[in-house]
Amino acid sequence: METYTAMRHFADSWGLLAMALFFVGVIVFTFRPGGKKSADDAASIPLKED
Repeated sequence: METYTAMRHFADSWGLLAMALFFVGVIVFTFRPGGKKSADDAASIPLKED
């Protein structure tokens, strides 16, 4: 099997699964119950003056 074919097969099967799991993880991390304060703090960084 050629290298390209092997990498293409991997990306079509396990790569898609890995990207989907990463996406779900980011969504869960973003909407977790204790994340509002840290998100609000991060959003206000550009507005703070030194």
